This record gives sequence, C-alpha cells and structure tokens, in this order.
Amino acid sequence: MRALGVVAAWLRTVPGRIRAGAVGVLLLLALLAAVLAAGVGQARGGVDTIGHDAGPQVVVTGDLYFALSAMDAQVADILLIGGEHGLGIGYDASVRRYDRYRGLADTAAVQASQLAGSDPARLGTVHAVLDGLGRYERLAAQAIQLADQAGYPAGRPTPDVVATYRRATDLMRLQLLPQAYNVTLDSGATVRASYESRRSAVLADRALVLVAGAVVLAALVAGQIYLARGFRRVLNPALALGTVATLALVVAGAAVLSAEAGRLREAKRDGFDSVLALSRARAISHSAFADESRFLLDPERADTYEQTYLDKSLAVLDVEPAKDQPFNLATYYAGLGRQITAFAAGYGAFLGFFGDEARQERTRPGLVRTLAAYRTVQDNDRRMRALAGRGDLSGAVRLRMGTGRSGAIGAFDAYDAALGALRDQHRHVLNDAVHAADADLRGWDWIPPVTAVGVAVLVLAGVRPRLAEFR
Repeated sequence: MRALGVVAAWLRTVPGRIRAGAVGVLLLLALLAAVLAAGVGQARGGVDTIGHDAGPQVVVTGDLYFALSAMDAQVADILLIGGEHGLGIGYDASVRRYDRYRGLADTAAVQASQLAGSDPARLGTVHAVLDGLGRYERLAAQAIQLADQAGYPAGRPTPDVVATYRRATDLMRLQLLPQAYNVTLDSGATVRASYESRRSAVLADRALVLVAGAVVLAALVAGQIYLARGFRRVLNPALALGTVATLALVVAGAAVLSAEAGRLREAKRDGFDSVLALSRARAISHSAFADESRFLLDPERADTYEQTYLDKSLAVLDVEPAKDQPFNLATYYAGLGRQITAFAAGYGAFLGFFGDEARQERTRPGLVRTLAAYRTVQDNDRRMRALAGRGDLSGAVRLRMGTGRSGAIGAFDAYDAALGALRDQHRHVLNDAVHAADADLRGWDWIPPVTAVGVAVLVLAGVRPRLAEFR
C-alpha cells in the first residue's frame, strides 16, 4: 500500500510522471533483455544437444547395431569358405575385419552407456548387450576353431560347425541386434525430445521478444511525445537514440532466433535424422548380405534366411509387387528395377530407409549412385540363388565370395562405399548447420544486457535535463 501511495504521489506531479515513466521503461527493458537472453539460451542448448553433446553420441550408438551386424557377417563368411582360406577377401582379412567391427561395437556400447546416464532401463539394455556380446564372441570363436580343425571345402561345413554357428547367430539376431536397435531408438528419442522442446521454446521466445520490444518502443515513443509536448522540444536526442538502439536489438534478436530455429531444423531433419536412417540402412544391408552366406552355409534353414533377406531388403527399400503378385524375392527384384529406373528419371517414390532419403533434393545425386549400386547387389543375389537352385553350390559360393566387379563382395563393397559417402554428406550438413548456428550466436550472451544497459543510460540522460528544470 505504501508503494502504491508513493506512485500515486509521483503521478500527481510532472516530475513524478517523468520518473514513473522512466522506471517503467527501465523495467520493460529488463524484461526484453531477459526474454531475449532466455531465447538465446534455449537456442544454444538445442545446438549443444544436437551438435556437441547427445547428438554425436547417438550417432556413435547407431554404429553399435552396424558393428554387431558386420561382426556376424564376417563370421558367416569365414565359416562359408572353410579350408579354402584364399577365397573371397581371404581368411586373415576377414578376421581383421571382425576384430575391427568388434572394437567399434565396444566403443559404441561405451558411448551408449554414457548417454543412458542414470536411467536404469537403458543402462540395463546396454549391459545386456555387452553380456550377450561376450557370449557371442565365445560361440563364434568356437565355430571358427571347429572349422579350422575340419578344413572342409567351401560351402560344405561339418554338422558341429553349423550347430555351433546356429547358436551364435541366433543369439545375435534374436537378442543382441534387437537390443542394440532399441538402444539407438531410445537415445535418438532423447535428442528428438530435446530438439522439439528447445525449438518450440526458441519460437515462443521470438514471439515474446517481438511483443516486449513493441511495448518498449511504444513506451519510448510515448515518452518522446510527452516530453516534446510538455517542454516544447522537437526531439529528445537521447531518447531518440535509445529508441533506435532498442529497435535494432529487437529486429536483430528476432532475426537471430528465427535463424536459430531454422538451423536447428536443418541440423535435425537434414543432418541428424538422415545420418541415423542411413546408419540403420547400412547395418541392415550388412545383415542381409550375411543372410546370403547363411543361406549357403545352412541348407536346413535356407528358406528362413531367404525370408529374412527379403524382410531386410524391404526395410531398406520397400517395393510393392504388381497387382495379384505375391511378396517374394522374384517380385522384389522386378519391382526394384522399375522403382530405381523411375527415380533416376526424376519421378516415382518409395518407402523404406531410402524412401526417406528420396525426399531430399540436395543429396539426390548421391542417392541415385547408391541405388544403382544397391541394384547390382540385388542382381548378384538373384544370380547366386539361381545357381544354388540348380545345384551348383560351388558356383554360388564363388559368386558370393567374389571380390571382382562381377563378384558379390566386390559389388557390396561398392554399394557400402556409396552408402557411406551419402551418410557423410549428411554429416557435413549436420556439422555445417551446427557451425553456422554457433557463429550466429556468437556475442549474444552479452549483446542483450549491454544494449539494455546502454538504452537505460540514454533514457536517464534524456529525462535528467527535464527533471532539472523543476529544481
């Protein structure tokens, strides 16, 4: 009540009204600076999450699924060649690849554990993957040792090798890979939730900056008019300069927040999301390629591995069969050719991980190259299964393990390189958006408060001579 009385007393006199107006403008300036600082803080937090902290860690955890898939693929290849150690890329090179992928899996698991923080459910999943990985490595080593001891011809493993590998690959396919996939999904959900909340806050703060800025500008203009009329002055230079500075702060601040919202969207949609999607496509492609080796290695499960190969191919690039035709590899091969030809010609759409990528124009040339390489991989798969169906197991194995341009390994490596290059393009998009966002925010920790203080000084300087006239 006493404060209200003081204000009422102020408003009964001209000096009091000037003081009250000045205090009101100063409070509004503080509010404007606080809202703008909050928006900058939200933008910086979003950039840090997606570009410097959780985002890169999630991308690494995406490598966990890929590394596990690639490990099992190398084991299948090693067991398929049996005693013919020079077939394919060779026994020693396959072992080195296996060791490299195992190291990548360990690194990705550590990153996933750090990202899980204190979440018991996510930590439990990561620890389950690590425990299962240890069991898988022991079974894989046992199967490889049995194969070395047997020294069988390529494509003709002994029953104990097949039985041991079944236990290993079942553990990988039915437990480890689903768990690893869940780790990436959960980690990605954390980044997406942070992105949504941060970007929404930035846009909300931009609106508040415009509203608060409009109120401050209106107050400054009203003060200018009041002093001009009351004291017969045409212009108060200090207030005019303060008005211009406030207008510049509001316009620049709103522009920065708008730009940051756009940068966050670009980093998330064209960078982070695409990198994760292509990482999954790469992992599933390696797992599908390993299904070819399993198809030849374990005839009793050949139908199962053929179906899982089709399921994984559909996940990478979904193809609808022609009307009244069944879903099988024959219709997939035919539909795939039509889809890729149409897309390369500039029309047509499809689903799957590559379907998401097809909607982005900036990386279209890279996707066209990747799809052409993927088509070659599928052509080799069709040829391999045709050879196996005719009873030419040796020919099927040699095609599957071929490293030349017409061999399955050579074609798959070319596809994998094209897919990796496409993913790297999106990594660059992500990095460029993050660097641009960092550059846009440079200096904005101090610009709002310093500008607000400067305008406050100008306001006080503008009203001081008028107050002096009443002394």
